[in-house]
Formats: sequence, C-alpha cells, structure tokens
Amino acid sequence: MKAWQVAALGEPVDVLRLVDVADPEPGPGQLVVRVLASPANFPDVLMCRGEYQVRPDLPFTPGVELCGEVVALGAGVDGFAVGDRVLGGAALPHGGFAEFALLDAATTFPAPAALDDAEAAALYIGYQTGWFGLHRRAGLRAGETLLVHAAAGGVGSAAVQLGRAAGARVIGVVGGPEKAAVARALGADVVVDRRAEDFVEVVKAETGGRGADVVYDPVGGDTYQRSTKCVAFEGRILVVGFAGGRIQSPALNHALVKNYSIVGLHWGLYHRHDPAAVAECHDALTALAAEGAVRPLVSERLPLGEVAEGVQRLADGSTVGRVVYAP
Repeated sequence: MKAWQVAALGEPVDVLRLVDVADPEPGPGQLVVRVLASPANFPDVLMCRGEYQVRPDLPFTPGVELCGEVVALGAGVDGFAVGDRVLGGAALPHGGFAEFALLDAATTFPAPAALDDAEAAALYIGYQTGWFGLHRRAGLRAGETLLVHAAAGGVGSAAVQLGRAAGARVIGVVGGPEKAAVARALGADVVVDRRAEDFVEVVKAETGGRGADVVYDPVGGDTYQRSTKCVAFEGRILVVGFAGGRIQSPALNHALVKNYSIVGLHWGLYHRHDPAAVAECHDALTALAAEGAVRPLVSERLPLGEVAEGVQRLADGSTVGRVVYAP
C-alpha cells in the first residue's frame, strides 16, 4: 500500500514522504481498516517535529484519527465485523495518512450515519476534547458566556458548535475576515477579529463588564495571559493546548484575587482512567449530529498525494475548519 511516512523530524512538508509499505496486520484487539478519511490535527504537526508528548519510533505514518471500513479483525475483537464503517484514533505507527490503517478496538466506535466519511473522521478528537472540556471540566451551563479562541480552526470550531448546543452565548476570536465569516457561519453570537479588535474589550462590552464564564484556549501564550483580563468572577479558563507555540506561566496570585479557575484538559487520559465516559461522549456526539446540532466543518478534501502540503498549511495557521485526506 501507499502511505506517508516520517523518517526524520522537521516541518511536515520537509519530512513527509509518500512510500510503498506492507499492509498492516492486526494484533490482538486491533482492526485493520481501509481509510475512508483522515483529518490533519495539530498533534500530527507536532509529531513530525518531534515536539508531541507521544513520540512514535521512526519511521511512522501520522494521521491520529480517521474513519474507515473494517477489512480485518485481530484476535479477541468483539462487536465489529468486516464492512463496518467506524471511527477512532489510529494505532501508531500505522496512522491514517495511508490506504490502510490500524485501530485499537477499545477506542473504535460506529461512525454516525448523519455524517459523511470526512465529517465522521473529524468528530473524534476535536469534538471529544470540546465535550469533555466544556461539560466535564468547565461545567458550562446554559445562559453562560463562552469565549472560544481560534474559533474557525478544527478544535475551536467544535467548541463553538458544542457551546451553542449547550445553550451558551458564544464569542469567537479569529485572525482575519475570512475566518470571521467562518466563525459566524458556525453559529458564534459575536465574532472578534483579533487583528482589528481587542478581544478583552469586546468581551467586557458584550457582558456588561462581567467577563466570560468559560474561556476555551487551544492557543496559550499571550492569548492565555490576555484572557485572564476578561474572565468572569468564578470563571473557568480551559487550557486545551499551545498552538501559539509558547507555554504560559500562570500568575496564581491573579487567579486568587479574581476568583477564577485554571482548568487543564488532557482528553487522552480518559481512555485510561474512565473509558466508559469516552463511550458516553461518543453517544452524545452521535445524537447531536443526528439532530444537526454539530457537524464538523471540512474545508478541504485532499487526495493522498496532497496530504503533506495540507498538513503544512495547518502548521502555518492558514487553514479553517478541518483539512481531511479523503481518498
């Protein structure tokens, strides 16, 4: 089969190579799937650079989530059959940027019928992260104000839709007019172009000076620091990631004086500590998709040969929604 492989570390467009490799074989508890779609995620970028907490041995095939058709079952696999359409996280080093990939049955779920292959592939990491962050970690309530950074990106766009579905008022922050239009189309009540406006002042104006009850921050750095200036009394800042490239050092005296919470979210830990909650989340997301309340924004559908360039565009911050390999 053909697969993109990383044999040395660096920028995605420099280190990804399309090569011929042997088809993967399922180990115990694993599935082999024909890849129907696999989105580019920021962890794919970081793994190409060697900067992610998961560092697969070289060479490896990125593509950390996917939708696929089951073609083979490993020993001990129950509940799946050849021909099933499924989604889940790839079992690296056999990621989704290939013609065939491996999935662990324990983290594989039926693909929602309401979504096409590319949309279903993008429902897993970003939407599970948003659901756990907003509901399990931040306790978002109907009527609260949710501030979402990078609201037109893959992770941010999921948070916008999930916030709206939860009954929150959503303020989305983006960079540029094109991304602002995307955030509005996703359902954000207020959109701030950070290049033209100060989101701190907009949040204060929109909330009568109270601030945002929940801040969803996948960017970090200065974005986090400025968010502390517009978080509400008893507000919660969700630390989701550091796409901006700098890990901030929170001023805990400021959190004390303003009475807000700094809440970390490592979604992957739920697979180890509470796998039943991951299945519960998938059921909730499937129901929301069936209602039309959530639908992953797929901005690009790429053939296999264009995957490296697509991952690099994500790395460069020039994409909106999800860029998906869709053979």
